[in-house]
Amino acid sequence: MEVIGTTADPLAFVRRSAKYRVLVPTMGALHQGHATLLRMARDAAGGAGEVWVSIFVNPLQFGPGADYERYPRAQNADEELCRGAGVDILFRPHVAEMYHDDRSIVVEENSLSRTLCGRSRPGHFAGVCTVVTKLFHLLAPNAAVFGEKDFQQLAIIRRLVRDLDFDIEIIAAPTLREPDGLACSSRNIYLTAEEREQATVIRAALSEAAQLAAAGEASTAKLLECTRRRIESAPLARIDYIDLVHCETLQSQTEADANSLLAAAVFFGRTRLIDNLRLA
Repeated sequence: MEVIGTTADPLAFVRRSAKYRVLVPTMGALHQGHATLLRMARDAAGGAGEVWVSIFVNPLQFGPGADYERYPRAQNADEELCRGAGVDILFRPHVAEMYHDDRSIVVEENSLSRTLCGRSRPGHFAGVCTVVTKLFHLLAPNAAVFGEKDFQQLAIIRRLVRDLDFDIEIIAAPTLREPDGLACSSRNIYLTAEEREQATVIRAALSEAAQLAAAGEASTAKLLECTRRRIESAPLARIDYIDLVHCETLQSQTEADANSLLAAAVFFGRTRLIDNLRLA
């Protein structure tokens, strides 16, 4: 596995290689959820293609008071997981390599990013779009893998590719969960034992509402109330948002249908966890 630390080197690799490249963009602190993305990337690349992984804790994604400084950075463990997964190229640049001190350009999405996490984290998705645009430019992948756990991010990246005419296939990876249902996340390591035990309420609440919808309940108000009541049964849970949105437009719906997505963000202490569930 080659490890690249500067923005100039990937271009040299790309120019001399005609291989099909599949990129998995990450912020590191890799876990088994990431391993699933890597397996999907390996399958998509095939035996003749290459899997590229980027690890970059992107400061533009973190608002004031967010956890940029304390975000987990596990360089050795990340490299070991990548090698074990058959990654060909690991791109791990420094912030100074990615952003000029006097940078003045950002890439913004102005529709899908106004709901859900975009509403409570202003500027976050401008940071996502900017860094992903740079990665697509620098690494020139043929395909890229993103997880469905951050469904809003996935939708925005698809829109980015469409609107900016990137010739890149976006591959969606299902959310990997712990045995008790908690979605795998780099931030799970922040949870205390008590918070970790109660965090399973998010998935339980979404599933309870999905069962209600499957039984014929279409009222968004009733489905959200069901979800809220279940989450609030956990004493340490503090809801950021719960919403039922159309899975393509991400706009709130008054009634659930086959295109509905139920999404939630919940704090346990300082740790913010997200999850979602299609109601179809």
